[in-house]
Amino acid sequence: MKVVVLSSLAFSLVNFRGRLLEEMRLAGHEVVAVAPDDDPRVRAKLAEIGVRFRTVSMARTGINVFADIGTIHALVSLLRTERPDAVVAYTQKPIIYGGIACRIAGIDRFYALMSGLGYLFSEAASNRRLLRRIFCQLYRAGLKRARRIFVFNSDDRADMIAAGIVNPDAPVVEVPGSGVDLDRFQRAPLPEGAIHFLMIGRLMRDKGVWEYAQAAAMIAAHHPAVRFSLIGRVEQSNPTGLEEADLARLKQESPVDVIDETDDIPAYLARSHVFVLPTYYREGLPRTILEALAVGRPVITTDTPGCRDAVRQSENGFLVPPRDAGALAEAMRTLISNRELIQQMSQKSRLLAETVYDVRKVNALLMKEMGLRGPCRTASDSEVSSAGHTLRAAPQTPRAV
Repeated sequence: MKVVVLSSLAFSLVNFRGRLLEEMRLAGHEVVAVAPDDDPRVRAKLAEIGVRFRTVSMARTGINVFADIGTIHALVSLLRTERPDAVVAYTQKPIIYGGIACRIAGIDRFYALMSGLGYLFSEAASNRRLLRRIFCQLYRAGLKRARRIFVFNSDDRADMIAAGIVNPDAPVVEVPGSGVDLDRFQRAPLPEGAIHFLMIGRLMRDKGVWEYAQAAAMIAAHHPAVRFSLIGRVEQSNPTGLEEADLARLKQESPVDVIDETDDIPAYLARSHVFVLPTYYREGLPRTILEALAVGRPVITTDTPGCRDAVRQSENGFLVPPRDAGALAEAMRTLISNRELIQQMSQKSRLLAETVYDVRKVNALLMKEMGLRGPCRTASDSEVSSAGHTLRAAPQTPRAV
């Protein structure tokens, strides 16, 4: 079977979907990965696992009618040339325009990985209702004939129905996020020394960057030895992205050590004690939280869609209200004063990663639902059926919801 995978960024094909693409190849399928940018490193890495790479022009953000019509035309041309048996798309524009292109090109098997509803469904976009309505209609058009619509948390289906994106009888299936590679993100012992909090995320206001800085300042006033780090990249093209001046102020006025985006995330997690993500962005299920669980780190995050699915309150971390730096600081203080609790939460986080979020199990769930399972399987049927037993609101198996 030939499978075309549509993305909006080449790097994401290896960083977020590399194991899924590899599992498809191991199952005996021909795989063609598509992105708008031609990254030689990505092309080389995909070639190593036997995946062909093609490019299709696509603007990652914004709406330009003529450019987006051009994207649909280019996708239709690609699909008619490749003639795939199935198309898998993830992120907003590949899902919307990929779904429309499949209908035009006569491709029946279209699958969408909804990794989150994104900016337009967050509080920051509450004044952009017209644009949200437009995207809801575009989403509806793209998903109209999808065989499966995969969601990563227990809230997205209801929100999609309420927004008119899908009907109540749409084939929506909840899976435990995109999974985490337990070979790359191995459990690491908690370090000695002062407590070290780590946040990883794009440098955007609605990722909770300022709330993290404010909470860090509150803690540092009474616990000067405690460390705070933030790893991320500037997202100036995003409506809530920090400007260079904001970043300079953050570095100068807060106790947070700002670190440029890096590929060595496992090492930074291993040198930390607690992972923090005070986001109020409309997440799917943050990959960074899953990586922190795998390394064995307690998680402090917000009680919001996606984030709440991966944390059991007071067991492997804390859920705090969004946009509440005081509550975030209080959760930090609880762990600063109780290293034994950090150790207990560390063990539960790793167990959760192993039983629910192991990328092998998640990919097996996805491939089973898409009818792409082959003779070479890396997760047994019993492992697949057991994924997700320990989480509140997590799926027992991939389930239509």
